[in-house]
Amino acid sequence: MNKNIYGYVRVSSKDQCEDRQLLALKEFGIVERNIYTDKISGKNFNRPQYHRLMKKLKQRDVVVILSIDRLGRNYDEIQNQWRIITKEKQADIVVLDMPLLDTRKSQNNDLTGTFIADLVLQILAYVAQIERENIKQRQKEGIHAAKCRGVQFGRPRKNIPDNFDDVKEKWEKSEINSRQAAQILGISQNTFLRWSHE
Repeated sequence: MNKNIYGYVRVSSKDQCEDRQLLALKEFGIVERNIYTDKISGKNFNRPQYHRLMKKLKQRDVVVILSIDRLGRNYDEIQNQWRIITKEKQADIVVLDMPLLDTRKSQNNDLTGTFIADLVLQILAYVAQIERENIKQRQKEGIHAAKCRGVQFGRPRKNIPDNFDDVKEKWEKSEINSRQAAQILGISQNTFLRWSHE
């Protein structure tokens, strides 16, 4: 059975550059037409090019990625995609920056090779999730520290106009509706309603 070798590249935003991943895959010998690239957040797994690759993938084909976190951004997601590729599709995975994660080496019923690859995968997937959680925690701590220093986030709050109470009273008496009240005050209808209920 002929096997195809595919590469998968993911960058988490359109601003990030995929050159490093592409270069590594081309150096491995993958032709450009067999490289699938998604520029999308890993927060969810809605990745069009990845899904195209999964539809194309057949038994004995090989998927090459630069690092394990290209498969997903948390432990369960990485484990699940690994299982789909290796067990359901019966294809192989090569993770370039972790030579132990090369399932081609665990063929011919090499139970030890398969065990080591699965064990290393579990450890790396766990580490990837812990690092993601640490980044989130550091961001939260940084935002809290900035707020303590008086840094304002988001758009500055609008000042309530002097005639707000008069307009609100007319609205409460059903003399005008909320849209008209907002127009008089020069604000959005949502802002008027929010101020009215505060």
